[in-house]
Amino acid sequence: MKIIPSNYTKSTDLPLKLNISFEAIFEYLERVAKDDTNYLQSSAIQLLEEYKDYSILRDGFEDFSNLEKYQKEIDKLLDILFPDLLQSNEIKAASIPFEFTTFKLSKRFQQIFDDAGEDYELKLRNFDESNIYILTCTFILSYYYKISTDFKRPFIFDIPNKKTGITKHYKTLFNGDFFKVKPLKDTKLITDEDVKLLLDNFNNIDLWREKFPPNSYEFKGFGIMNLFDVTQDESLSKLKENLLRKDENGFNELEKSISNLYDSTTIKMGFSKYNSTKEGLRFRNYKDEKSFIQLDDCSTKECQDFFCGGIIDNVFMNHELLAISDLEAYGKNSNYNGFYKVLKSQNIKSIILVPLQLKEGLLGVLELVSTKKYELNSINANKLKDVIPVFKVAIKRYMEEFENKLESVIQENYTSLHPTVKWKFYEEAENYLLKAESGNVEPSNLKSIVFENVIPLYGQSDIKGSSIARNNAIQADLIKQLNLASKVIEKAETLYNLPIYSDLLFRLNECVENIEKGLNSGDEISLTNFLKKEIYPVFNHLKTLDESLKNEVTNYMQQIDPQLHVIYDKRKKYEVSVNILNEELAKYIDTKQVEAQKMFPHYFERYKTDGIDYNMYIGQSLVQNFTYNEMYLNNLRLWQLQLMCEVENIAHELKNTLEHPLEIASLILVHSTPLAIRFRMDEKRFDVDGAYNIRYEIIKKRIDKALIKNTNERLTQPGKIAIVYSQNSDAQEYLKYIKHLQSKKLLLSPIEDVELEDLQGIFGLKALRVGVNYNKASETKITLNDLMDVIKDENSN
Repeated sequence: MKIIPSNYTKSTDLPLKLNISFEAIFEYLERVAKDDTNYLQSSAIQLLEEYKDYSILRDGFEDFSNLEKYQKEIDKLLDILFPDLLQSNEIKAASIPFEFTTFKLSKRFQQIFDDAGEDYELKLRNFDESNIYILTCTFILSYYYKISTDFKRPFIFDIPNKKTGITKHYKTLFNGDFFKVKPLKDTKLITDEDVKLLLDNFNNIDLWREKFPPNSYEFKGFGIMNLFDVTQDESLSKLKENLLRKDENGFNELEKSISNLYDSTTIKMGFSKYNSTKEGLRFRNYKDEKSFIQLDDCSTKECQDFFCGGIIDNVFMNHELLAISDLEAYGKNSNYNGFYKVLKSQNIKSIILVPLQLKEGLLGVLELVSTKKYELNSINANKLKDVIPVFKVAIKRYMEEFENKLESVIQENYTSLHPTVKWKFYEEAENYLLKAESGNVEPSNLKSIVFENVIPLYGQSDIKGSSIARNNAIQADLIKQLNLASKVIEKAETLYNLPIYSDLLFRLNECVENIEKGLNSGDEISLTNFLKKEIYPVFNHLKTLDESLKNEVTNYMQQIDPQLHVIYDKRKKYEVSVNILNEELAKYIDTKQVEAQKMFPHYFERYKTDGIDYNMYIGQSLVQNFTYNEMYLNNLRLWQLQLMCEVENIAHELKNTLEHPLEIASLILVHSTPLAIRFRMDEKRFDVDGAYNIRYEIIKKRIDKALIKNTNERLTQPGKIAIVYSQNSDAQEYLKYIKHLQSKKLLLSPIEDVELEDLQGIFGLKALRVGVNYNKASETKITLNDLMDVIKDENSN
């Protein structure tokens, strides 16, 4: 008789005193011995006579070592419960509850246990030892007081098979016919009120100990534990669970569940996707997706030729599950097509294809493959029917998540929506989808997104003289390149004195003179073409004539940019300097914007050109769960002016660190008349709406070229901030902001108030202009309270 000792550590005495007894067997034998009609009468009489000296087996014992001592007697006594006819079928054993000692295993159970290996410990899955005291109490309530607490969870043993590598799952049922539970002397019985109290206090271990003190009840007898193979159900359940997992190991766990479902370690899983078009099929897997049907990005015709007509019709057209149990037989019938060859190269001998419609025009195919012939077939393919619906849900979720990722990438890199206004777009999209899915009405096109009655704020920090600086850099590089080319030709003329070299020198010098007078559009391209066609062929010839000429040509070519085919020195320094300045200013403005949004949400968009310019819009229509007040507009205007001071200081500090020193000129455009902005679907950006409001956009585009009236002086100047306005009330508002920032040593005196020359179609603009203090700004921090104080002062006036 096999005895499996307990693998659990008993940390405390239980309310149940365990007394192993076989009294129920003796009582049964006594009844049989008195029944003259029972064919087992003589056997029962003989057994009772044989065991008359083993009263300990009837009276019971608490010392579990007696199981070993009376092993042969107990084994024979229990044979009556383990008939030979059922030994190879039933999985059962005698067991003592809560101590978890198991003995007298059926032959099938014994074989299962032996196949698990010597290191296997018979333990219940997910058994919480910390609850064993309360579990014992509910056992007493059930078997003595006949009160069902419904606490029991399914007890499952996970038993591996070392030979096959498959883990089987067995559900356990406990037969309670062979034991009795009773209170010991002086035990206080449980009342109805106690039961009600316990039912509401499951986790109160002290209360359970109070009502069921340790060793207050006796368990006398033994139990019979019956195991039932639930591997199929467990595998299906695990399969469904793994289908809904999102972690990186989900696919591997899913493959294991499939293997368990088929009781095989040779079955693997893959997945492939196909576009279905009018022309036919097209394979569209990504490299990191596991598929045994290894098609590269094949053409429609190649996909059609790859599969046989049966697979095309059944799987791709009719969306029916298809099984091939013998790949060699399939290959013979399909003339050894591409599908056969791909599987054959991977030693696959049977396969099941399960089509899953992902969305219109996109079909997924679940691939189950085996290296064994006939292991996968049309009969056991039916096992998948219970999980195919879950597969569809999981694949659909995957596709949705993937498309959401795509959308996130697009939004982040191309058409990102500002968080302040995103709610409006989602609201409109939801309305559109509801109409489209209702089927009652033809869905209309998405409505235009328009925000009415918003106040614009525009700011610009433009690199001063950027066009001239860029042209000067290009001009210097081109002259240097021409002089280098002339040096080569001059040396060739000295050595060989051919008239053609004199002509080339003349033309090179002529180019230099023309570029020194000024760079025109197209000069760079014309010069590059001249060098390619007229000079470089001569250079190639000169390299073959003389080593010194070869060195001169090599020196020339080393200074030419391989991508642009021109000298890229001065221009590179200029463009790198512009990029550094732009990046620093943009990074700072973006950081400050996060703070500004916390004051009151508003729309913000920023652009990098030769400098930074940005648009802001504020108003009630832009926000969903906030109440707009004009104070927030005042606050944002003061914040913008302060930001301009800080940006000016950053540019000033960077100036001497750049290879090409740069300066910025800052401008703010004030516009107090509310306007509307509309999202332009074609340009994926907001723009002002309406003919009258377009005037504001025209001013933005032309204002940085404005001159002070009756002078040739540009309004925008390095070291100064220009504030352009058209209404005197705006000037009065900004004068207060300027004075406040002057008190904080951010701005200098005096304040200029100037009129501007008329622009094309624009009349009557004025501007305030004030110098930036580069000495004190870095030491000054303006708090939110400072901002609010100025606004309060203005409102009180």
